[in-house]
Amino acid sequence: MRKICLILFCFVGLSFGEQIDATLEVVKKFGNIPKILVQHTGKDYSQREFSQRIFKMLIADLKVTGHFATEEGQAAVSNATILNFDDYRKSKIDLIARVNAEKINDGLSAKLQLYDANSGLLALSKEYKSQKSESYPFLAHKMAIDINNYIKAPNVDWLERMVILAYYTKPGESEILMSDYTLSYRQRVISGGLNIFPKWANEEQSAFYYTKYLDKPALFKYDLTTGQDQKILESEGMLVASDVSSDGKRLLLTMAPNEQADIFLYDIPTAHSKRLTKYSGIDVSGNFIENESRIMFISDRLGYPNVFAIPIEGETSGKVEQMVFHGRNNNAANAHGDYIVYSSRETSDAFERNTFNLYLVSTKSDFIRRLSANGVNQLPRFSKDGETIMYIKHESKESALGVIRLNYNKTLLFPLKDVVIQSMDW
Repeated sequence: MRKICLILFCFVGLSFGEQIDATLEVVKKFGNIPKILVQHTGKDYSQREFSQRIFKMLIADLKVTGHFATEEGQAAVSNATILNFDDYRKSKIDLIARVNAEKINDGLSAKLQLYDANSGLLALSKEYKSQKSESYPFLAHKMAIDINNYIKAPNVDWLERMVILAYYTKPGESEILMSDYTLSYRQRVISGGLNIFPKWANEEQSAFYYTKYLDKPALFKYDLTTGQDQKILESEGMLVASDVSSDGKRLLLTMAPNEQADIFLYDIPTAHSKRLTKYSGIDVSGNFIENESRIMFISDRLGYPNVFAIPIEGETSGKVEQMVFHGRNNNAANAHGDYIVYSSRETSDAFERNTFNLYLVSTKSDFIRRLSANGVNQLPRFSKDGETIMYIKHESKESALGVIRLNYNKTLLFPLKDVVIQSMDW
């Protein structure tokens, strides 16, 4: 069982639309990407802490989008300060965002005022509230999304999606926590024992599946709204939920009831499972692709891990198609539309940590794009619009969440100090 579990940790994968001109609407409106000045109005010393935090987070979010030239206001200003739009226009500033926050009991109230210097008007005035002050990153993320929507730039709703991840606390034990994409907000959800491979159960992110090792691997579903922790099924060898159908009624599971890892389709309402792969070796990390008409997965049927696909009916209903033809050890993959992102091992050293780089390939052409340059880069996941990839980067004895903005050549790392991340979903 230990051998199979370790192999799966090296394998894991997941689901991509079309690439778009990410600056088209922005350029139409402003002639170039807009320059935005971000100011904070938290002059009250007792409230300055969270105003400053949201101010800094908003600036970072706007830079991450790639849709703005962002300028940071150097000092707090008063809300009553009259804006001289002529001066802003002379400085080629298109937008002015003013933010502040106020702590109310255990919660937080934040305000955004967005001015359009070109029209001389208040474009947006909005209040954002959170019941817990530590959730302040999400208030900033929501502000960034609203500002982005005002200029009609490509969607960046992924900024406010929760990340769920498992990380090791000591040998044989791990916890599951929820965070924002920057890891600034963190909330522990599951602890005690070995808890791994969390997977969101629905688009609303109100529940998730995870594997807990008891006497044997067991799949649990944790409901965040009720706190209910429900055992779904258990299996010998291994048991991992790798993907969930769009309606939330079907799961793709990796199970090894007979010491052989295969892909199973599990129907939640009937509790019925169907084995989809029949290979005598290792098949893991199934994911729905092509409107859930096919399954993409990782298999060693070439003598090394690579990416394959079969019809949703299973391996016996049609041929197994090889999806990636570059690399000799491709152990994790995710698809979106005609593109696949995968992790490929590029060194083979028995005594040192090997290098795993990320690559983007097209299923319709010979297009290959390398996305990382060094280190151990694993578990890539596309955002729903296909413009952003999140992944795990391992360095020394700690890990980071990596974010790649494909259309902007931006890569950002958000480290989790002194912690090794086992897996994640977003």
